[in-house]
Amino acid sequence: MKKIIMLFTVLLFLTNITDAQKRGFGVGIIIGEPTGLSFKSFISGTTAIDGAAAWSFSDHHSAFHLHVDYLVHSYDLINVQKGRLPFYFGIGARVKAADDAQFGVRIPVGLSYEFQNFPSDIFLELAPIMDLAPATKFRMNGAIGIRFYIQ
Repeated sequence: MKKIIMLFTVLLFLTNITDAQKRGFGVGIIIGEPTGLSFKSFISGTTAIDGAAAWSFSDHHSAFHLHVDYLVHSYDLINVQKGRLPFYFGIGARVKAADDAQFGVRIPVGLSYEFQNFPSDIFLELAPIMDLAPATKFRMNGAIGIRFYIQ
């Protein structure tokens, strides 16, 4: 379990030094399941690494939640007059640190509104999760959030 948490920590720091798109590195909050800090870093014009270090309140107890996702954005599906509204999807991993620590695969899908003249975005995301350890179990995460980008 410590190796998995160490891997996520390394991935968090690597996203800060990747070649970022014009938006840079985004930091903000995510509210829902989980609730906490959110980050996002573009690695190309349509792909990004995002994640959260947050608190999960599911399963009748609370626990620390950490996830990292690889995302692909589609900017052509929804056109808006100002800003951009990409649909995105991806794959990632999640660790939930509790007495019965869980590790699973996430498949996030969502919408993200990128403001035209302000370096921020708001997002709505659903993420089916297939826990692989300690037992196989299907779960669902859903949240909204906002991030501010550092150029």
